[in-house]
Amino acid sequence: KTEFDLILPVPLHIRKLRERGYNQSSVIAKGIAKALDVPVSEKYLIRNDYNASQTKFSKYDRWDNVKSIFSVRKPEHLRNKHVLVVDDVLTTGATLEACVRQLLKVEKCSVSIATLAARI
Repeated sequence: KTEFDLILPVPLHIRKLRERGYNQSSVIAKGIAKALDVPVSEKYLIRNDYNASQTKFSKYDRWDNVKSIFSVRKPEHLRNKHVLVVDDVLTTGATLEACVRQLLKVEKCSVSIATLAARI
């Protein structure tokens, strides 16, 4: 058994999900989950706001764009858990940092991250 209790893909806003038709991070998370035999959940880490694409933003502007758009639903389900947060691409880390900051507010929740690619 792996050290992770749960895998959480970085969520898309429902509007973006409808536009795109799928969440790339979710697809990657499900592959990791299958390989590690760990459940995936898309119901605890929530993207509250639709935000502009980050592709043309500076590092500071990226952080400003995402710093408060995520929240944790039902934090009691993540208490005392080690979660793996999965994102498709790491550029500045702003999105993952915003997710991790929310998850670390949950009592005794530890967080690791995984990405498929890094853009340097």
